[in-house]
Amino acid sequence: MTKLLRRPHIDVVTSHVVEYPTPLNLNNFYNFGALAGICMAIQILTGVFLAMHYTPHTELAFFSVEHIMRDVNYGWLLRYMHANGASMFLLSAYIHMGRGLYYGSYKSPRGFVWGIGVVIFLLMMATAFIGYVLPWGQMSFWGATVITNLVSAVPVVGPSIVEWLWGGFSVDNATLNRFFSLHYLLPFGIAAAVILHIAELHREGSTNPLGICTKDIDKVTFYPYFYIKDLLFFWVFIFIFSYFIFLAPNALGHPDNYIEANPMVTPAHIVPEWYFFTFLCNFTCDS
Repeated sequence: MTKLLRRPHIDVVTSHVVEYPTPLNLNNFYNFGALAGICMAIQILTGVFLAMHYTPHTELAFFSVEHIMRDVNYGWLLRYMHANGASMFLLSAYIHMGRGLYYGSYKSPRGFVWGIGVVIFLLMMATAFIGYVLPWGQMSFWGATVITNLVSAVPVVGPSIVEWLWGGFSVDNATLNRFFSLHYLLPFGIAAAVILHIAELHREGSTNPLGICTKDIDKVTFYPYFYIKDLLFFWVFIFIFSYFIFLAPNALGHPDNYIEANPMVTPAHIVPEWYFFTFLCNFTCDS
């Protein structure tokens, strides 16, 4: 009778969220994976609602963002949550990857788990870049121009790839439409990759700070011990996130992005978002 009452989908959730055997000695750095998942959910939800009011056209994009900020009920909250949520998402992912490198989470038999994580990271960077272009401010336009032009350095096919990215011969309306479509679709690809990442991790088992084989270490069920730890980190995250949303919403952005894009006026400094500094600091342009 008990077997007849069992539901497969309930069993899947229970095995991965409730009864999952977790090494007893995990420290607080292991909480950032769950935190990154929460940030991803926030980004997808706020992004869907923002897309309802955004217009992907060079003549209207900047003003549609201002319309969201000024006229849509709680539009300012959605926009600030989405803009600052990108920074929180990338910060959580960086700490999560740093923990993995430090504790050797990339080693066998978890190489495939690490590989999926790298794919997720690359998709995140691509999504963040094309999302930064959508407000169509000065830094959005010129950042897109500089970064996409870097692809032209690829031998033989570089210029053709740039033209394909632009949809023409410069960053223009076709570029904005392509970027909007990709920015809307890529997060769902990220979500699918995250599900695969978690499923593969739970199949192999989590690592631990001592690097001991998971078969030789004491374990506890994920719920309630690690559930409570993740919940504590969630409230700390909400406190920090709320500070940026309500008290310093533009601290992580650039003031030039509140000026409408103008192809005839180059900003004094074209700089990437902070989470791109590691990759693009050598390409920063001063005019």
